[in-house]
Amino acid sequence: MISEQLVDLSRLQFAATALYHFLFVPLTLGMVWLLVIMESVYVMTGNVIWKDMTRFWGKLFGINFALGVTTGITLEFQFGTNWAYYSHYVGDIFGAPLAIEGLMAFFLESTMIGLFFFGWDRLSKPKHLLVTILMALGTNLSALWILIANGWMQNPVGAEFSFDTMRMEMTDFWAVLFNPDAQAKFVHTVSAGYVTGAMFVLSISSWYLLRGRDVEFAKRSFRVAAAFGLASVLSVIVLGDESGYTVGEAQQTKMAALEAMWHTEPAPAGLKLIAGINEKAQKNDWEVEIPYVMGLIGTRSVSKTIPGIAEIKAKNRTRIESGIHAVTALEALRANRNDAAAREQFEAHKADLGFGLLLRKYVTDVRQATPEIIQRAVDDTIPRVTPMFWSFRIMVGLGFLMLALFAMAFWCTVKLECGKRRWLLKWALWMLPAPWIACELGWFVAEYGRQPWTIYGVLPTHLSVSTLSVESLYGSLAGFVGFYTLLLVVEMVLMVKFARMGPGSLGTGRYANEAAHVAHAA
Repeated sequence: MISEQLVDLSRLQFAATALYHFLFVPLTLGMVWLLVIMESVYVMTGNVIWKDMTRFWGKLFGINFALGVTTGITLEFQFGTNWAYYSHYVGDIFGAPLAIEGLMAFFLESTMIGLFFFGWDRLSKPKHLLVTILMALGTNLSALWILIANGWMQNPVGAEFSFDTMRMEMTDFWAVLFNPDAQAKFVHTVSAGYVTGAMFVLSISSWYLLRGRDVEFAKRSFRVAAAFGLASVLSVIVLGDESGYTVGEAQQTKMAALEAMWHTEPAPAGLKLIAGINEKAQKNDWEVEIPYVMGLIGTRSVSKTIPGIAEIKAKNRTRIESGIHAVTALEALRANRNDAAAREQFEAHKADLGFGLLLRKYVTDVRQATPEIIQRAVDDTIPRVTPMFWSFRIMVGLGFLMLALFAMAFWCTVKLECGKRRWLLKWALWMLPAPWIACELGWFVAEYGRQPWTIYGVLPTHLSVSTLSVESLYGSLAGFVGFYTLLLVVEMVLMVKFARMGPGSLGTGRYANEAAHVAHAA
């Protein structure tokens, strides 16, 4: 049996590298479309200030893109180094969208980003705009294929286990491609990236306006960010509702944990705003609830119930007991592929194979699992409720705060007052970290809420890891955290440096006098 410490360290290392990587990804997703908007206005109007806006914000985009690529490549290698059995078990399915992402999307965006930076004097205005649009499409296609792979981990459709190869095999590529969970995750994630890009531009533009520098440049950037951010944050909220529905359909355990729903409630269930969660007693000591809302989000009806944790555990116990028969039959088939009785038994119980494998955390021979061991496996199927419950609510709360900010910012742009309300500019500046915090919490909810599964209902996490030494994991974890922290510091130093320089850093001379004046005043 794999040691629990090895599993925990492998999870921690992947979580650390993924969370670091996703500090860069949202800004890339959002900034690129703002560049498309700004350059489109430049091509249509010929006003050079819009070209300067595209080039300046593009410089900050390029810094972020380079560091995002650096941190992202490492993640794919970790599937082979730290999660070898996972790669063996589902590599034929999981590897397909990742390979397509590299061939279709990454090559496109990496080629176009070179043309974007070095093609200003070599391409006509329409051709350079086309380059920027293709760069944006490549960036979003990259996110699409990665999220298709992740969506399959959450809802493994279009595949089944083959006892001939002892691996999962793809049976329907189109089911994997159009997986509802993957599609909902894609639109929700890229919309969150759009919000991040808009908040970044809005906050820095507010800083310029508060200091009274590069005013016309900052006002235009503020207006674009306010309009794009308002549309994006509305999309996040609406598409978050769709994500909630897909979770309710495919991952009822996650839904119950998110809502601290210990027992099935009469339909339609209410939405808990806050609650005093008592995990030891498996209940909420108190709660504030909005009636009916959770039932409508999770089931799209007023008659369907959302199962509670107690009922889910009872169902999972039945599946684990059925899974024992599947694991036993599979072991017999490994010894003799022609064992007809074992094949018949396996076919009858194969849907619960993953649940039977949960017992391998505690016993090598699942037939020796006692009722106490089975209960421990049942308890493992539910993630801790408290971090899930509060992470989700902080994420949603930040979303509505950003909606209020973008709505007010957009209203001020309509009234042509974006530079006059200093309290709004200060609010926008202080809200700069909000989308990153919300994005990281969203990924925590998605990934921690899937535990104890690497592939939901199919492959337990404790069976997915490589057989590495604990010492090597401590060393590589420290190395990754140290290196990624260095990259993050480099990014922040460069971003702050060029943001402080403002459009004067373009070297066009159009902002030289103002930049010199600001530098002298500082």
